[in-house]
Amino acid sequence: MDKRVRADLFRNRLQEAMSHAGMTRSALSRVTNVDRSTIGQLLKDDHPRLPNAQLAADVAVALGVSTDWLLGLTNRPETPGDIVAAALSLSPAERTSADAQLLAWHHEAAGYKVRHVPATLPDILKTSRMLEWEYAPVPERRLPEAFNAMRDQLAWLSSGVSDYEIAIPIHEMEACAAGTSYYKGVSEGIRYEQLEFIADQCDQMFPRLRIFLFDAHQVFSAPITIFGPNLAVIYVGQCYLAFREIERVKSLSGHFDWLVREAVVDARNVASCIRSMIA
Repeated sequence: MDKRVRADLFRNRLQEAMSHAGMTRSALSRVTNVDRSTIGQLLKDDHPRLPNAQLAADVAVALGVSTDWLLGLTNRPETPGDIVAAALSLSPAERTSADAQLLAWHHEAAGYKVRHVPATLPDILKTSRMLEWEYAPVPERRLPEAFNAMRDQLAWLSSGVSDYEIAIPIHEMEACAAGTSYYKGVSEGIRYEQLEFIADQCDQMFPRLRIFLFDAHQVFSAPITIFGPNLAVIYVGQCYLAFREIERVKSLSGHFDWLVREAVVDARNVASCIRSMIA
């Protein structure tokens, strides 16, 4: 970039940053420990000039922007640390599907496809009796919250605002049908009602709801949710790892596509597959 062009860009971005921060020339000169006339020279439109490295860094710190942005080396005004923090964040994960953060992410993804690999069966498709069994160890006040959240999410899905794809290990369905592993101790009536409900939703909401079953002996996935093109979340138990950097989101989207390609039961056949397990 030509020096004069860079100087013009620096002046414009300096003015923008000062306006955003509500900082006057006098205030900036005091913070950076230079004369007010020095700041004035940087802001002259008839003869723009570039600061030395020390002043450029001090100005950037005072205004909460990056030196690279002021000098036209990037279009992101945030500091590198803030960019990294925005690209990857940790959010506390509540025990229930009424988690405010989770609901906010679903609303943020309105109009985009949501792709989901649940930790067990998907909360959005759980029956009230299954939720009662799951939340037995949790304070009673959380059960109504969880059930209302599940009902609201199901209504949101039924409205057709977003398509929803879910990839589930086939052994999760088999364990629910047999009452083994995670579902040990759940009555047969609750388990069969749960599976029949999922099968019914697959029939009623296809193709906006598509469930794929994969063989965990062949492919594996941690619990993840991809909310459209701009956010992907990995569930690790007590917290979510949230990625907003576009390449990371694309990578996790590619991982989900791989699960779909390797599925042993396609979305068109999941309902009949589930009913055969019940039979």
